Amino acid sequence: MCGIVGAVAERNVTPILLEGLRRLEYRGYDSAGIAVINPDTCLDRVRRVGKVQALADSLQQTPLKGSTGVAHTRWATHGEPSESNAHPHICNQQVALVHNGIIENHTELRNAQQANGFHFTSETDTEVAVHQIEYYLNQTGDLLEAVRLAVKDFDGAYALGVVAVKQPGRMIATRSGSPLVIGVGIGEYFIASDVTALLPVTRRFIFLEEGDIADITTESLTIYDKAGNVVEREIKESNLSADATAKGEYRHYMLKEIHEQPLCLTDVLEGRIHEGEVIDNSFGPKASEVFERLKQIQIIACGTSYHAGLVARYWLEAITGVPCNVEVASEYRYRNPVLLDDTLVVTISQSGETADTLAALRGIGDRAWKLCICNVPESSLVRESHLTLMTRAGPEIGVASTKAFTTQLMGLMLLMLAIGKHRGLDAERRHAIIEAAYQLPGQIENILSASDQIEQWADAFTDIDNAIFIGRGTLFPIALEGALKLKEISYIHADAYPAGELKHGPIALIDSDLPTVAVACNDGHQEKVKSNIQEILARGGEVYLFADESLDMSELGDNCHVMPLPSVSAEMAPIVYCVPLQLFSYFVAIRKGTDVDQPRNLAKSVTVE
Repeated sequence: MCGIVGAVAERNVTPILLEGLRRLEYRGYDSAGIAVINPDTCLDRVRRVGKVQALADSLQQTPLKGSTGVAHTRWATHGEPSESNAHPHICNQQVALVHNGIIENHTELRNAQQANGFHFTSETDTEVAVHQIEYYLNQTGDLLEAVRLAVKDFDGAYALGVVAVKQPGRMIATRSGSPLVIGVGIGEYFIASDVTALLPVTRRFIFLEEGDIADITTESLTIYDKAGNVVEREIKESNLSADATAKGEYRHYMLKEIHEQPLCLTDVLEGRIHEGEVIDNSFGPKASEVFERLKQIQIIACGTSYHAGLVARYWLEAITGVPCNVEVASEYRYRNPVLLDDTLVVTISQSGETADTLAALRGIGDRAWKLCICNVPESSLVRESHLTLMTRAGPEIGVASTKAFTTQLMGLMLLMLAIGKHRGLDAERRHAIIEAAYQLPGQIENILSASDQIEQWADAFTDIDNAIFIGRGTLFPIALEGALKLKEISYIHADAYPAGELKHGPIALIDSDLPTVAVACNDGHQEKVKSNIQEILARGGEVYLFADESLDMSELGDNCHVMPLPSVSAEMAPIVYCVPLQLFSYFVAIRKGTDVDQPRNLAKSVTVE
């Protein structure tokens, strides 16, 4: 993995491929490369370690020209970041291939291929794929048939773009477990792992489904399903513009996306509330029936989305009385879990292609209703769920999730209210929560316009290596999210704990060199949190506290730095309190000089285990 671009056209596709790679940089990567079939029907390739700009600089010195080609940004899984491990991979100067995913049986295939005389030049699992396709191409003489036969030999996940010098003007694309989209032009076609890569050349897209194989030329596109039948896949018109992924006036995408949150939260609510009530059909035509019958909820997610699920558990159990479990998808999928009758499984994912979450959903089969909270309408999770709620956050380019998280929280809040309506939740309380939700954009705007104090706090974290975060109730998952943000983009080791858990071990770490970030709202837990802070201060610790402006924290003394936040209801506090933590992590990362938008070792969309 991580980013695929390909093109078949009647013009030089190298500039298109390079621009596509630039637009996929946000996904995270460590090397990049391009291969094209040149006018003399030979394969030309340039690969470089590092940023796409390094590849672009090399192409200035060694221009590539061809009307058929593939390109890739790689995030290392098998083999270190190096030019030899970078994609595209080539076999015998005949076949070039780019690949997202993991070929899990690559060792067995490699051994067999070496016995058959194939020479390996990389440490990657991907190289076995290009060898296998070239092997079958020599047998059959047809690239489509070669890919069909080869993928039957692969265990694992893949999205592939394949070209061959003996069949110029043709490209084969296929997917299983990793997303792939076809861009439809006029007399030309493109492939990519993300529509944003292709927005400069088209806004018309076909989303390949699991097991699809596409045979692409300038004159035709034929798609076969996993059974080998010719199928028609609907062409979707994207409403994104080519500049939808531009930073604009902001220094970083992450900062831009933090500031987009007030508008994004408004968009989540738009058209989903009528006369103070959540419209059940916002989740799908059968939502009312499901909400009426469900007896338990199982939330499955990873990373930031998992933290959103933890917040939702508090809401669902405390407000609607529905039992709710939350589990990390990578554990759930291997645990042989027991699902009770009338369970609603809720998956949460920004991309809708998170490999572990998708595998967990597929493992459930027909044993439960499935609802997806997602930001990408044509993603696999959305297509494979009975009910969906789109978060409408728009493209999120920064690897560290911000607006995707807050819109997930708002979507889960709507889910809680819709279920509560069927569970006897008092109408007056439902209306009060919705009214509070409408106030959130303005309250977050106030926080964003008064970030100077947060920026000053960041100075104290410039030279530290460790920090802890604490919170209680719905703010404990927000403490988890704050710690995750800090370590993602500043590389400071940060852990988060329920504040009441300090005495059960973590307090042994407290000294003047370990700062604590705390969050406290007016939710009934504030005095308990204050007591926990006093325990930290008594041991020489220093505390940075984000607290409801109505709370009196003056007794805590000079070593407890307090930033007052707008008074909000307990239900809304998680959505409000995550924003200053996002800003805090951003400012710390700026001071430490790290790559805010593309932190090391991380990918935006985790499409492999």
